[in-house]
Amino acid sequence: SSWALYNLAQAAPICPTTGKRLFKPGRHFSIDRVFRNEEMDKTHLCEFHQVEGFIVDRNLSLANMMHVLEQFFMRIGVTNLRFKPAYNPYTEPSMEIFGYHSGMKKWMEVGNSGVFRPEMLQPMGFDKDVTAIAWGLSLERPTMIKYGIQHISELFGHKVDLNFIRKARIARY
Repeated sequence: SSWALYNLAQAAPICPTTGKRLFKPGRHFSIDRVFRNEEMDKTHLCEFHQVEGFIVDRNLSLANMMHVLEQFFMRIGVTNLRFKPAYNPYTEPSMEIFGYHSGMKKWMEVGNSGVFRPEMLQPMGFDKDVTAIAWGLSLERPTMIKYGIQHISELFGHKVDLNFIRKARIARY
């Protein structure tokens, strides 16, 4: 995210009359495999798919970020969300996102998010009123919530039900 933001700021020309950068607001997304040194259990794998994104524009707020995340999860069928304040070194405010798994009767962390700190954006070349909101979301845990899957290993490996994978909208390729 930081590399992409830096390149966006540097590519924007400076307006001669206002002195502000003429950057183009944008939404940027990626889906990647992430490896973590995690102990495997019913909600953790050593690798997972992360939906990462950021939006850069003028005067974005925490409310804008919460709305984007609620819309994303609503579209994939996860509607019972909670946001919890968190610490991330490059964003402030920051929040963890939890979705309620009714089958397990518990809240599961499905992502992390935040508003990039001004002291991150301004050295890149952005004006003071430019804000970037960013997030990293798990793909497996919302899938578990949507389909009532009790153990994450049911999505991968020798225990996977191939008929389920073929029929499930969120997992179809």
